[in-house]
Amino acid sequence: MALRLYNTMSSRIEEFHPLRDNEVRMYACGPTVYDYGHIGNFRTFVAVDLLYRYFRQSGYGVRYVMNITDVDDKIIRNAARDGVSVQQYTARYEKAFVEDAAMINIEPPKLVRATENIPQMAEFVSRLVEKRLAYRADDGSYYFRIAKFPEYGKLSKKDFKGMLDGARVDVDEYDKDSARDFALWKAAKPDEASWDTPIGAGRPGWHLECSVMSMQELGESFDLHAGGEDLVFPHHENEIAQSESLTGKPFAHFWFHARFLLVEGEKMSKSSGNFFTLRDLVLKGHKPSSIRYLLTSVPYRNQLNFTFDGLKQAAVSVERLRNFRLRLSAGNFPAGATPEMQSLASETVDRMRAALDDDLNTAQAQGAIFEMVRQSNAAFDTDGIKQDDVAPLLAALAKFDEIFAVLDDDDGPKMKRVFEWASGEGREKDISNELHEAIQSGAQSDADIEEKIAQMKAARAARDFKASDVLRAELAEAGIIVEITKDGIRWRRK
Repeated sequence: MALRLYNTMSSRIEEFHPLRDNEVRMYACGPTVYDYGHIGNFRTFVAVDLLYRYFRQSGYGVRYVMNITDVDDKIIRNAARDGVSVQQYTARYEKAFVEDAAMINIEPPKLVRATENIPQMAEFVSRLVEKRLAYRADDGSYYFRIAKFPEYGKLSKKDFKGMLDGARVDVDEYDKDSARDFALWKAAKPDEASWDTPIGAGRPGWHLECSVMSMQELGESFDLHAGGEDLVFPHHENEIAQSESLTGKPFAHFWFHARFLLVEGEKMSKSSGNFFTLRDLVLKGHKPSSIRYLLTSVPYRNQLNFTFDGLKQAAVSVERLRNFRLRLSAGNFPAGATPEMQSLASETVDRMRAALDDDLNTAQAQGAIFEMVRQSNAAFDTDGIKQDDVAPLLAALAKFDEIFAVLDDDDGPKMKRVFEWASGEGREKDISNELHEAIQSGAQSDADIEEKIAQMKAARAARDFKASDVLRAELAEAGIIVEITKDGIRWRRK
C-alpha cells in the first residue's frame, strides 16, 4: 500500500509519489524567531517530523529544508525596543528553537536563514519587475501585482474576483479576506534594519523569503510544502502566486497543513492564561517524551485538545511501552518460538504501516502497538513467549519508535537542562516541585539503572541479600520500582 496524504491544493487525499525517482524534496515553514516556541508551533513541527521519519522508513531519500525567519516586522520592532541588532536578537531564539526541537526528538532539517539570502531575494524581485509582475512604489518598496495571477486563491479556496487592483498591504501578516498587492520588498526606514541591494536599501517581505529559499534549495518545482493551517492564507497563497508567475511551473505538488490545537478545550492565548511554551510545560514537571507523545496522539488534520490530564496519560503510555521493552530485554524465556507471537509481531508492523499510509493516522498506529503489548503481556503470564519471539517483538517496537521517538529514556537530562536554563534566567519561581522530583527520578539513565540491577543480581547470586536490599533502596529513592520475579529482576520508573 502506498502512502496517501491529504493535499490542501486538491482538497482530497491522494497517493504520494515523488517527482524524481526515489527522492522526496520537502520544505517546511519554520519558526519566526522573535520568542520561545509554543506548543501550537510544535504540534506542526512534530507532525512534519513524523512525515519526514515515515518517508525515510518507507525507503525514500529525503531532502528536508526548513526556513528560519530572522527578519520581519515583530523582530525589527522588538530588537529596536531592546537596543540590539536584529542578528543579536534572533540568535537567542533560534538557539532556543534548535534546543527545544532536539528536546522532543525532532530530526534536524537543513535550516536556511532569511538574512543569509538577501541578494537572491533582491534578484527574485528584479525578475518579477522585468516580467511586469511586480512594481516599485514611490517610497522604494516593491509589490506583487495580484491581478497578474488569475489563479490567486486556488490553495485557500477564497474568491478574490472583486479584489481591488493596485490596493496594497505592506504588513507581513494579515487576516482580511480581500486580497491586495502584497509587499515583496520593504524600503528602508530610519532607524530600521536594512540591506543595500541593486533594487535599493530595504528588507524582504515574509512571503518572498520562503519562495526564494525553497526553490534555491529544492528547485523550481518540488514535492511537498508543509506548515500550520494558519499559513494557508495569505502566506502560502502568496508564495504560490509569486513563484508560479515567475517560473510557469507548479511550485509544490503536495501541500501538507497541520491543524491548530486547543488547550483544555479553548483556543490558546496569553489573555486566557492557557498559553504555554515547551519550556513552560517542562518547568511544570512534564517530560519531553510525554509532550511529544500527546502531540502525536491525534492525527495531524484533526484538532487536538491538549490537556494536563492528557499529558499524565501520555506519560503512563510511554512508561508502559518502555517497561514492556525492558521486560522483553531482561526476561528469561524458554527456547523455541511461538507461532502466535511471531504472527503478532509481523501483523503489528503491517497494521502500523497501514495506519500511517492512511494520511498519517497516528492514533491507529499507536493502537496497533498497544494491542501487541496487551497480547504479549498476557502471554508472559502463561509462558507463551519463547526466546525466538523476543527479537520480532522488539523489532516491532523499534519500527514504532523510528516514527514516534519516545522510547529512549533521556527525559531526566533534558529536563535538567531546562531547569538550569530557568535558573540562569532568574525564573526559579516557575520551577515546580514536580520538576525537582522528575529531575531526581529521571537523572539516572537506563544504563546507570541496569548497572545497579546487575550488581543486585550478583549480590543475590552470592546470597548477599543485605547488599541487594541496599541497592534496591537506592533505586527506590531515585523513583525506580524493582520487582523480583521468577523470571528475574524487573524495574520501572514511578
